[in-house]
Amino acid sequence: LVEEYELPCNSTTAYLTPAFRNRNTIMLPDTKLVGRNPNLYKASLELLNLVYNNTIEPEQLFKEIIRQLINIRNQNANRIEQLMKSLKGSESDNFLSSEQIVTLLTQHLASKNSSRLPVLIIAAVYKTVADIIGENILPLQAHNAADEQTGSLGDVEITLVNDKNIVTSYEMKDKRVTKSDIEIAIKKIAKSKIKIDNYIFITTDTIEKDVEDYAKGLYELTGVEIAILDCIGFVKHFLHFFHRRRTLFLENYQEFVLTEPNSSVNQPLKEAFLALRHAFESDK
Repeated sequence: LVEEYELPCNSTTAYLTPAFRNRNTIMLPDTKLVGRNPNLYKASLELLNLVYNNTIEPEQLFKEIIRQLINIRNQNANRIEQLMKSLKGSESDNFLSSEQIVTLLTQHLASKNSSRLPVLIIAAVYKTVADIIGENILPLQAHNAADEQTGSLGDVEITLVNDKNIVTSYEMKDKRVTKSDIEIAIKKIAKSKIKIDNYIFITTDTIEKDVEDYAKGLYELTGVEIAILDCIGFVKHFLHFFHRRRTLFLENYQEFVLTEPNSSVNQPLKEAFLALRHAFESDK
């Protein structure tokens, strides 16, 4: 139901949050659940108790939950539609410059719950120039899917055109990359049947020189080039190098952001991007 009707909840666990999943106990009205918005958890327990006491039929509660989710879905869609209309109203021949796009992305990355965005930035980069560089991006895995479950080597995987073999793997970090991160990657590469050419860490934090030097020194040992790149620095160089495709990149990034499940890119983050883009384009 969640996927079929695009309901605004997690596609694998619906609205079953860790506060419920991790508790191996009977849920009573006075059970203490730890999580944001305690009143919401309290109300959920009260509803479960009403079902238990036969005050509310389970089917009745289920239908009301679905009705509310559909209302939220429609409200979210309407807000996105209005923001998209405002973007079309500000369109002109004066497209954003590469540096303006970099500033826009920097502000978007500074938003809350933005850990998925670097993945979408790299995905948009490859989609924008796939026909030029002869490389394709594989379909993205779910945001919180473990590599062991998916069989993937990283968050973004690249293949050559007309070749299913992965040649480059990207791993995203919203914190500093450590030597331990690199060692884990080496073990993962060694265990994998996939033989890649390079493994790239993309971070939104600072890069420590000793860790960067450690990564550089592993090529002779592993035969795989391991690099650590700054997310904004990466996309900045890309936009200047492929300057005439900067608007196509922005469109591709927008498409990735808007089509991501709300569990990985939430509604406020989607709206924030459209609002930022509108503000930047309106200033021109």
